[in-house]
Parts: sequence; structure tokens; C-alpha cells
Amino acid sequence: MSTYTQIFANREFRNLWFGSALGNASSTMTSLTLAIMVDATTGSALLAAMIMFGPSLAQVLGVSTLMSAADTARPRRVLSLLAVLSTVAVGGQAALDLNAGFRLLLALGVAYGLSIGSGVRWGLLGEVLGHDQFILGRSAMNLSVGAMQIAGFGIAGILLQAISPSAVLWIATGFSALAALTIRFGLRDRAPRRVARTGLAETWRGNRRLLGRRNTRPLLLALSLPNGLMVGCEALFVPYAGSRAGWLLAAGAAGMMSGDLVSGRFLSRTKRRIAARWLRFGLAVPFLGFAFDLPLAVLAVLVALGSIGYSASLSQQEVLVELTPADLRGQVLGLESALRMTAFGVFAILAGALADLTSAGPSIAVFAAGSLLISVVLTRPLGRVMKPQASVGSEHGSSAAEAGLQTVRAAGDPGRGRPASELR
Repeated sequence: MSTYTQIFANREFRNLWFGSALGNASSTMTSLTLAIMVDATTGSALLAAMIMFGPSLAQVLGVSTLMSAADTARPRRVLSLLAVLSTVAVGGQAALDLNAGFRLLLALGVAYGLSIGSGVRWGLLGEVLGHDQFILGRSAMNLSVGAMQIAGFGIAGILLQAISPSAVLWIATGFSALAALTIRFGLRDRAPRRVARTGLAETWRGNRRLLGRRNTRPLLLALSLPNGLMVGCEALFVPYAGSRAGWLLAAGAAGMMSGDLVSGRFLSRTKRRIAARWLRFGLAVPFLGFAFDLPLAVLAVLVALGSIGYSASLSQQEVLVELTPADLRGQVLGLESALRMTAFGVFAILAGALADLTSAGPSIAVFAAGSLLISVVLTRPLGRVMKPQASVGSEHGSSAAEAGLQTVRAAGDPGRGRPASELR
């Protein structure tokens, strides 16, 4: 079994990890700062949730129009451009005195461009580490998300008590600029995984292939709907706790990080699948505590415990990759991420609307109950595709696809037909 030490010995992986971590720190600080600014000026739970999670809705536009770039464009070029775009956008939020509507429009516009970043990044990860180390690398990347959310939410929450929101946004701009430099000078300029024209037609051709596969649909639903409802819960942390919401958000990130660490590093593939059966139910149950008037410290513990359940996604993503042809792996991971992020945005807005009609605490409990119900409904179809034998044939098929892909690349790209070990 590979270790974190082994994958971090890979220089290109280290730079991909650090670039992602810096970008996540910037986006976390930005989203919390903007949510608190909008909540303070408007008093609306809906608008606070929209500014924090609404940009996720732009993912559905990206997956519909741009996602083929995950496999048909040069990864370093795309990731560098997206990091620069993010830096300019956060700097604009810091420099300009905008009302809530314009801040949301700016965030939505940038999110549309960033929508392809996840597919490009996850597809590149498979090339940097290879199939055997992919899930450990995915776990390490998830850990960076958790760690940077803890740091970003915690630091932003503390800084907002001492300095102005615009100053916090300038700090976030600095993190984003460092991410752009790390990606540009730390990654190899690799060729695309698929020879095709990036655009709407190619994106939909790939999406039709992926959505038409019977085995992948339950996985895409399981990765999107229950998790999306739980993000609806998290979208109400600011209306529920105000400036103390950072503690709840950091607790959630700590729980998610702990679950990914144990699942990705210490559990075998079979044990991950067994654990995932129960973790996806454990994700929602602790959040039902928001129906009661509990101390914030108790709720933070419940949030941390529940967020461990997010690690069920690791096993589901692992099977999704195994069941997907090699030339579409970047796009399927981008599609999965975009559907998940779209669900985040939709349920965050719905949660904010419900909280405006009632209150934040009961609304959180309602959305947690909805997540639990959908997990129950998906038990049977998900159990079918998560059986160990379900992916055995596909692994051989993936190996054949990898070999064929290398042959295709060799024809138009000198050196791309060499063994995979040389390419990495």
C-alpha cells in the first residue's frame, strides 16, 4: 500500500497539492467574508447563502459547455489561466465597493470559468500519480481542502474581528496569486488526454456517453444529492451563528479531513466500500441536533462527527473512475464535481429561502432529514454498483483503453507513446 510520504516525494504532485491548497484557502476566506458582509448589510439568510454557495450553480453551465476541456486541453495552461482569473476576481471584490447584487454577479461569472478546473485537476492527478496511487492522491487533495477550510474559515473569522472585510479579501487575493505562480512553474506542460476540439459539441458528446452508462448514474446521484442537502445545512451556519459561524464551518472541515485521512490512507479498497455503506447515513444524523437549542460547542462536535460521513464519497469516486473509459476520466470527474457543486448551490438557496420563512435551526434539521431519506432510497441501486465484482471487468477494460490511448497519442505527439512510467 502506498503512503503519503511516497506520493509527496513526487515533485509535480507536491506543486499540484500546494496550488490547490492555496486556491482553497483563498476561496474559503472570500466566501465567508462575503457572506458575513451581505448578512450584515441585508439581514437575509437567502442572500447570505447565495453569496456563499450560489456560485456553485454556475457549475451546471460549465459542465454543459466547457467540460470537454478537462480531457482535450493542456492541463497546466487551463489551471494557470483559471488561477489568474480567480486572483483578478477576488482583487475586484476587495477593491470595489459593490452592493450585494453585483458581488453575487461577479462571483457567478468567475465560478462559470472555474467550473472546468476540477475536471482538469482530477484528470491530471491520474497522470501524475497513476491508477494505483490515485485514490491516495485524491485523499491527500481532499485533506488539503479540509485543512485550508479550517485555516481559511478560522483565520477569516479571527481577522474579521480586527480588520476590515476588504483587508481580508486582499489577503485572500495574495493566496490566489501564490497559487497561480505555483501551478504555472510547478507543473509539466502535458498534452491533452483526448484529441478533439474543445467546445459545446464535444462536451455534450462525452456527457451523453457518461450519463447513458447504467452503472454510473447511481454513483453520480449518490455523490450529488445527499451531499448537496448537507451543504444546504452548512449554508445556514452564518444566519444561525453570525460571526461565530466560522467555528461550525471549521468543525465540519475537521470532520471531513479526518474521515478522508482514515479512509484514504488506512482502509483497503474493500474496507472503504464497506465503511461507505454506513458513513453516508452517519453524515446526516448528527445535524438533526440543530432542531434543539443546544450550545454552540455541542453543535460544533455534532457537525464534526457528521462531516466524517463525507468520506463515503472517496469509495464512490474510486468506483466511478474504474467504470469509466480512460479517455473520459477527466470529464467524468469534472461532471461529477459539477453536478455536486450545482446541487450545493441549489440546496443552499432553498435552505436560505426556508430559513427566511422559518428560522435557521429547524431548516438545518429539515435538510439533514432529507439527505438521510435520499441515502435510504439510493441504498439498493448503489449497492449493486458498489459490489467488488462490479468493477472487475472494467479494470481490465481500463487497462486496454490506457494502452490504446497511448497509441493514439503517439501518432500526433512525439514521445507520448512511451511507457507510462517514463511519462510520469
